[in-house]
Amino acid sequence: MQRLATLEQEITTWRDLENQASSLYELLEMSLDEDANEVANDIATETAELTKTVGELEFQLVFSGTHDNRNAIFTIHAGAGGSDSQDWAQMLLRMYLRWAERKKCKTTILESSPGEETGIKSATVEISGPFAYGWLKVERGVHRLVRLSPFDADHLRHTSFALVEVLPQADGDVEVQLNSEDLRIDTYRASGHGGQNVQKLETAIRITHLPTGIVVTCQNERSQGQNREVAMKVLQARLMYREEQIRAEEQAKIKGAHVAAGWGNQIRSYVLHPYKMVKDHRSGYQTSDSQAVLDGELDELLRAELMNLVGQDDAS
Repeated sequence: MQRLATLEQEITTWRDLENQASSLYELLEMSLDEDANEVANDIATETAELTKTVGELEFQLVFSGTHDNRNAIFTIHAGAGGSDSQDWAQMLLRMYLRWAERKKCKTTILESSPGEETGIKSATVEISGPFAYGWLKVERGVHRLVRLSPFDADHLRHTSFALVEVLPQADGDVEVQLNSEDLRIDTYRASGHGGQNVQKLETAIRITHLPTGIVVTCQNERSQGQNREVAMKVLQARLMYREEQIRAEEQAKIKGAHVAAGWGNQIRSYVLHPYKMVKDHRSGYQTSDSQAVLDGELDELLRAELMNLVGQDDAS
């Protein structure tokens, strides 16, 4: 029913635009017949607005993937490098949360592991909103930061890495086989900075899927039941993505080489010294306004790579 309602809304939107275009065309013909130059500016303004709206809607067609309209679950992992990489991971988390706020998407931090001194070792966040996964799927991969390290006594330039994983949320209509005998569920006390227990009860949950070795933890909720529910949601998403990766690898044997989003595959560089630049190494898009990007202005970067993917699909 939700899918039907979405399709009906899309059809209504395009028909309304069709009616607007027809009305503008009729008005243009009338103005030419009557030499009514005074309405020319109004027609030009309305035409420009209509063209912009159609352009935005045409861009939405890039979200044609099976799961593009689902919520996104993404995880950020700090790379090797201690405090610098952990601080970089937190900067990325802030960037995505700011982007989601601009998109009026709801964000829920499902799990976070603080760094020893600063930043985070990892964090898992659910972003809920229209085409959340469709937008963020292109962020999967390694993100590289070059800057003068605030943690270096000599203030030298350091390079830090963080890995971003993005999954579509598993909906209720997705069949993910989860047998109780395949799960090992451990409970432990939630902890904060310094390892000190902040809960007297074992509310934190660790679920291990024995056949695949996938491990999911959650400790951010107040009750064990809530943490278990969130952990199961993330586990379902990971299993669904794993199944799709297996299918993609099988297809790649026929279609051609498939490049996995691993630590060696750097997708984007954020340079803050000796100059300022953010460059996506896939689409080639770059901007010198690195601060705006880190403040969540990601749309142009995301658009460039989404359109780049469309081009690759057409070429193949």
